Amino acid sequence: MIYGIGTDICDVRRIAATWSRRGDRFAERVLGLHEIEVFRYRLAKVESRGISYLATRFSAKEAFSKAIGMGMRMPMTWRDCEVVKAASGKPEIRLHGALAAWFDARQLRAHVSITDETDYAASFVVIEAP
Repeated sequence: MIYGIGTDICDVRRIAATWSRRGDRFAERVLGLHEIEVFRYRLAKVESRGISYLATRFSAKEAFSKAIGMGMRMPMTWRDCEVVKAASGKPEIRLHGALAAWFDARQLRAHVSITDETDYAASFVVIEAP
């Protein structure tokens, strides 16, 4: 049964502008521990790839918060929701802390799809309940 659906589109240029103003403080606020490592690696190789990565994660977390029906309020936090790659390359949601406990208590499952182009990042999340 579908518990919730969320979608988000993000202007990569807006994320780039925010990162330019706030730098790592912005990235560290939005990204979890694993994500920040990937972001820094990509940013060092090609800055635009790092910014696109940051934008896709921002978009996916917004979509996830909509799908669970609470927006950005506790227990939903930017850092406790990570988008990671499975061995196959498929994006997956990994949760931590109180958000993971809340999600597990309801036996929910998340499915995420992310995409980006030069100027936009978009995400779609479906949450399933038993």
